[in-house]
Amino acid sequence: MEAIFNELYKKYHHQLFNFLFYMVQSKEQAEDLVQEVYIRVLKSYQHFKGESSEKTWLIAIARNVAIDFFRKQKGINQRLIKKVEMIHLPIKDESPLPEEIVFQSEEKRLMYRCLEKCTIDQRSVIILRYIQELSILETAEVLGWKESKVKTTQHRAIKQLRTLMDEILLREKAS
Repeated sequence: MEAIFNELYKKYHHQLFNFLFYMVQSKEQAEDLVQEVYIRVLKSYQHFKGESSEKTWLIAIARNVAIDFFRKQKGINQRLIKKVEMIHLPIKDESPLPEEIVFQSEEKRLMYRCLEKCTIDQRSVIILRYIQELSILETAEVLGWKESKVKTTQHRAIKQLRTLMDEILLREKAS
């Protein structure tokens, strides 16, 4: 089991940390949550059936750990989605380390701020699709959803991000 654990750690630790960092927006909290992921992995590895890839299985565990964290903090805050036309956002993270976000463009920083205001499901889809670069199928496997739900949530998340970003930009122009 130790060899398996070490291999999983070597292959996926950076991706798990990045996923959790983008979810919770705190390096220290992400580090704590990654430890919780590995505790759950150690407890449940014998139940892993290989029906999905190890990567999607681990990210699914990480997502559940993040959801548990949010529930403990303040509950999952669901927001109403405003109907606007979908506008493509350049949200792929080109920097290799979360700490480098500080040096990114103002628009990307604004996008990350607005991402925090999205629902857990929307945030998960955006992170998995555009930052972790998972396919729609892989994202569906991680979330335990159908592909159509991933597509719909992605569409709504992008609209929500654009709306939130536009509202902030309008307020900043007005002041």
